[in-house]
Amino acid sequence: MARLRTYASFVRLSHSVFALPFALAGALLAAQHAPFSWRAIAWILVAMVGARSAAMGFNRLADARHDALNPRTANRELPRGAMSRTEAAAFVAISSLVFVAAAWRLGPLCLALSPVALGIVFWYSLAKRYTAWTQAFLGLAMAVAPVGGWLAAGGRAGWEPWLLAMAIGAWVGGFDVLYACQDLDFDRAHGLRSIPARFGVPRSLAIARAMHVAAVACLAALALVAPLGPIYVGGVAVVAALLAYEQSLVRADDLTRVKRAFDLNGYVGILYLIVLAAAIYAR
Repeated sequence: MARLRTYASFVRLSHSVFALPFALAGALLAAQHAPFSWRAIAWILVAMVGARSAAMGFNRLADARHDALNPRTANRELPRGAMSRTEAAAFVAISSLVFVAAAWRLGPLCLALSPVALGIVFWYSLAKRYTAWTQAFLGLAMAVAPVGGWLAAGGRAGWEPWLLAMAIGAWVGGFDVLYACQDLDFDRAHGLRSIPARFGVPRSLAIARAMHVAAVACLAALALVAPLGPIYVGGVAVVAALLAYEQSLVRADDLTRVKRAFDLNGYVGILYLIVLAAAIYAR
């Protein structure tokens, strides 16, 4: 059990609540136009956990040297020796295979696109060496989730998955900008690139807020495309209020509550999935 806890901590398994609700949201929207299958939902869950575990494990491997130097991350599993690089590499390989196997069970199109999805989520871990827009690439990696859920559930043409993808991309990118503000000095000192390292904290907070406004706008636009009715619109209003509260926790002169703001995002994703399911059921 202790080893399982180490692996779960290594990939922050609890953080799956960020992307997983949006993958299921994509599947729910597609199920309105295609036969619903609990089997597909089960394989979507397996695919999401596999992809996210592979992505996080690859991130920990790529950043192990920098994590050891950063006081905020020095206690992670690789820097403190709780896990070897060989173990971590094997974990990434197995998680990737689980994802590809799940994609295979979801259909030929999902299988064909699975290497592209892995390439996108792995690239985020390397982006900070090459571009200041690292947080935008994390948004792109997470935006794969609703599109994948839509395709896996049999959806094809439609605006729904793309609006969800833009929403989750802007949402995740926004809160990752807040999170990256903590490492501004470290990133600049070690030649790592990020939105805060390039623009500073005040401008980065403005960028994060603009991204969250864009996320809410995309979620609201989905009500016009689907349409989803008043329950959905009310739920999006609550999501907007939660994001506004999250932003209020972080100020340019006070980053002590960034972790609290970050953790709040898990509730945002779960709330959105519940509201969407209720709106579809009510309709």
